[in-house]
Amino acid sequence: MAKKCEICGKGPVTGNNVSHAHNKSRRRWLPNLQNVKVVVSPGNNKKMRVCTTCIRSGAVVKPAARTTQA
Repeated sequence: MAKKCEICGKGPVTGNNVSHAHNKSRRRWLPNLQNVKVVVSPGNNKKMRVCTTCIRSGAVVKPAARTTQA
């Protein structure tokens, strides 16, 4: 499964680890992806891998929480 947000398309970014002695080695920064249930259409939910930025910005609508009957 790709490490990519299904909403905005954010994916891994590459760069260097740089030590105090200025030695460089390659590294990756991964997006903070979460598995979330998303409302696709009223009454239709789907699980998606979404970055936390999309969740916080409101780009993703979560289904209403179930209420327990006592």
